Amino acid sequence: MASEHQMPASKQQQASSKIAIFEQENFQGRCHELSGACPNLKEAGVEKVGSILVHSGPWVGYEQASCKGEQFVFEKGEYPRWDSWTNSRRSDSITSLRPIKVVRAPRQPLPTRQTKVCSQTEIIDDDVPSFHAHGYQEKVSSVRVQSGTWVGYQYPGYRG
Repeated sequence: MASEHQMPASKQQQASSKIAIFEQENFQGRCHELSGACPNLKEAGVEKVGSILVHSGPWVGYEQASCKGEQFVFEKGEYPRWDSWTNSRRSDSITSLRPIKVVRAPRQPLPTRQTKVCSQTEIIDDDVPSFHAHGYQEKVSSVRVQSGTWVGYQYPGYRG
C-alpha cells in the first residue's frame, strides 16, 4: 500500500479518492492510507480496521476479501469505531475496500410546459431495500439524487 507521499507525482494527480485506516479505535495505532482498491487488507498488512478517516471520495468496505459480503458505504468524514459505520451485530470487520466510481452527468435543462413530464415519485426513506415496495415493478429509468452518496444494487436486499 502506498501512501500519497510515496506515490509519484503523476499518480498523485490521478488519485481522487483517499482513505486512512487505523488498526485501533479513535484513530490510534498503525495507519494505512489508500488511494485505490485493496481486495485483501490482511495481505496488505492491515491486521484489523478499528477506525477510518475518509479524506476524499466515497468508498465501500466489505466484510470479506475480494469485495464480497456485507457492504459499508463511507463518505468523507470520520468513523472512530466500527459502530459508527454499521449497526449490524453480525459483523464488525472490514477485509477489503474500494473507492466508488463517481460519474457526473451533464446537467439537463428542467422540463418546460411544452415537454412531456414523466410520472415521478419522491422516496424520502433513508434506506430502500427494494424499489418494488415503491411501485417499481420492472425497472427504474432514472434517479435524481439531491445530496449524499447513494449506492444502487442489481437485486433487492442489497445484492448484485
